[in-house]
Amino acid sequence: MQKTKEKISLVWFTTNLRTQDNKVLSEAIANSDKVIAAYCFDPKHYALNNYGFKKTERYRAQFLIETVKELKENLEKLNISLYVAQKPTEEFLLELQESFQFTSIYFQKEWTQEEQDILQLVKDNLPDSVSFNSYYDQFLYHPEDISLEVSEIPKIFTHFRKHVEKQCEVKSEIKTLKPLNPTNLVENNFTVPTLTDLGLESFTTHPNTAFSFKGGENEALKRLESYFFKTKQLGVYKKTRNGLIGENYSSKFSAWLANGSISARTIYWKVKEFESKEFKNESTYWLIFELLWRDYFKYISLKHGNNLFKLGGILQKDYTWRTQEKDINKWINGETKETFVNANMIELNKTGFMSNRGRQNVASYFAKSLELDWRIGASYFESYLIDYDVHSNYGNWLYVSGVGNDPRDRKFNVKLQAERYDSQGNYQRLWLQNTLF
Repeated sequence: MQKTKEKISLVWFTTNLRTQDNKVLSEAIANSDKVIAAYCFDPKHYALNNYGFKKTERYRAQFLIETVKELKENLEKLNISLYVAQKPTEEFLLELQESFQFTSIYFQKEWTQEEQDILQLVKDNLPDSVSFNSYYDQFLYHPEDISLEVSEIPKIFTHFRKHVEKQCEVKSEIKTLKPLNPTNLVENNFTVPTLTDLGLESFTTHPNTAFSFKGGENEALKRLESYFFKTKQLGVYKKTRNGLIGENYSSKFSAWLANGSISARTIYWKVKEFESKEFKNESTYWLIFELLWRDYFKYISLKHGNNLFKLGGILQKDYTWRTQEKDINKWINGETKETFVNANMIELNKTGFMSNRGRQNVASYFAKSLELDWRIGASYFESYLIDYDVHSNYGNWLYVSGVGNDPRDRKFNVKLQAERYDSQGNYQRLWLQNTLF
């Protein structure tokens, strides 16, 4: 009797860098005899963009390096080898196909243009015999469960929130995966690149940073346990979430969510566990409320496609925008007339992080007060933020710039915001120590 050919599959990791609650990884294991995995530090992600910023600067890159190292270790516990390279994705995956002859590739479904372009290059490079299997795995409420066509996604967040809260349920987490046969693990000498390898400067974590956390799935779960059950900060989240100083004014889950070290479902069900074991209040709900905002911007991106990145935004409004380099650089360097804006921008430049309150203010000031092309500000955030997520970043910039989902088209009064959220000036003094304040 002829022996059945071994089914070998590749898991292509992108922004789903975890082993727990990972649909892509679970499907690959369930449908394969042998599984290998790959992550690519594609040079395209570290090149200069149209505005002269590196697409990924050192802060997010370091967090990503830590994440991939931890992913490699966690996959080895499942007897899966992770192959890592610093070269164009399409070239690397072809090399792996030629070495291992995998017949299926599993990956997270993405829909924004740059990700689609890379996927097309991969498809063009790999043999026609390779099957492609993709899954939506970055939502809280899965697209097949929201009882709405993408074209029906509401224009206003509140309408979306009320619909999903009433009509939908969050899927259960995928059960912990059992390790494959030890023979599946193949030792490899592929190493994770350093910041220097990526053409970036090394740095020392700033002592005043509100985000001193390391990247990786284990670190995400550790933070989840600490924020919920050790300190019970979840129980006061709604009261503290507009804070500016320290690690615990907010959950800080955004960076791990952005690269997929943890899933939104895992956080959701851990909130539910907290509510059953400890207590339920407005704060426990509010963290889920913020996960819904994250979902909403992903659905807005699905609905509007490349309009997310166009000057007129999803509303296609024809405003007059300026591109004066002098004003842009003053904003970047924290040298504007507004000390609250300056403090936030200096924090971003020195740490790769900024509070949600700060982001709203500096973005509104850039687009509404200076009337500068909002895409330049969004691109700078993309470069520097540890927790950059394409949908949330551009969705929020559209929102505050008057070309997105804000029906009121508000403009932040930065002085009043500073008086309200930094009434004693402690935050501004923290970051403007060497300037007049």
